Amino acid sequence: MTERAQRREAPVVGMAGGGQLARMTQQAAIGLGVSLRVLAGAPDESAARVVSGVRVGDDRSLDDLLAFAKGCDVVTFDHEHVPGPHIRELEASGVPCRPGSAALAHAQDKLVMRDRLSAMGVPCPAYAHVPPSAPLAFLEAFAREHGWPVVLKATRGGYDGKGVWIVGDLDREAHALVQRLLSEGVDLIAERHVPFRRELAALVARSPHGQGAAYPIVETVQEGGICTEVISPAPGLDEDTAAEAQRLALTVAGELGVVGLLAVELFETDDGLLVNELAMRPHNSGHWTIEGARTSQFEQHLRAVLDLPLGSTEPTAPYTVMANVLGGDDPDVYSRYFHVMAHDPGVKVHMYGKESRPGRKIGHVTALGDDVAETRERARHAAGYLRWGTDMKEHKE
Repeated sequence: MTERAQRREAPVVGMAGGGQLARMTQQAAIGLGVSLRVLAGAPDESAARVVSGVRVGDDRSLDDLLAFAKGCDVVTFDHEHVPGPHIRELEASGVPCRPGSAALAHAQDKLVMRDRLSAMGVPCPAYAHVPPSAPLAFLEAFAREHGWPVVLKATRGGYDGKGVWIVGDLDREAHALVQRLLSEGVDLIAERHVPFRRELAALVARSPHGQGAAYPIVETVQEGGICTEVISPAPGLDEDTAAEAQRLALTVAGELGVVGLLAVELFETDDGLLVNELAMRPHNSGHWTIEGARTSQFEQHLRAVLDLPLGSTEPTAPYTVMANVLGGDDPDVYSRYFHVMAHDPGVKVHMYGKESRPGRKIGHVTALGDDVAETRERARHAAGYLRWGTDMKEHKE
């Protein structure tokens, strides 16, 4: 028991990573009356701008992690890039890490994830490790069995469409891509290209003593590998499939020993659900919960890692739509607040304190309503106007 716990003071949660997930976790920490400390890479990172307990350092440095963890009652993460051996060192030093290194390995390495999920009988796309010694012959054989195109993924480090390549056939360009990646030391897996109807996400939470909670299944809309929109609940999803997705996510969380949030990204296909990716932290597919659920994903994550009773996941409206705000050509987003807020006082704006660059996630908007089409249009209009100064649809036209 820490000295703080002996004095019955509120605990300190340390979060490695200073991005927008840590920033939004701070809002939940304030409400719960717990302290959040952040290990940020620079003083101007998203969370470092709003969290008082900031330590500037490298979350891939063991020395920086050990120094940061002193005084923290538990350490958690706003990304998957902290090296596994460093997390094990923290655990060996007596620091509770949630999720722990054994669980987090499945979100850090896609081959480890695929192997474990397949052993559990969880449905996944057909996959195989690409051998560096004969990659082209392997891909030809893989495509003969599963068809073109083939999806290539870096086993580690990919996000928001990075680290994923669609190979249509082994033409000269594909040869050059594979050879370049392998020469750079990128470890690859090949996956069958899945003809899916749409993408879904299941968000669940699990506490150290095994309590679980599941949010409604959402539909995620991707453009260029980046999530642009989340609709809760997923429109037209039958109850049996929704319940199956929730059960699957809770089973994965339990089997892998996840503590905190687990986001399971899914493909809905004609033959059922397939697991695409895992994330063990607050997730873009759960931002809608700030206004759209009784307990936001950020509060839920804090409850889980502190082993507090989990909160209600009940929706606050029939539909909630979250649209990401991406950077446009004009960085002066604030000047466009007036139109967005006057046009629709019910829309909520969340900005991340990040420099606006074209295509970069700099915030999100949330709309709640009774009609899914109308609610989507409201969210799209607000996100588009903040980005372009015009309606998103009008800009595309």
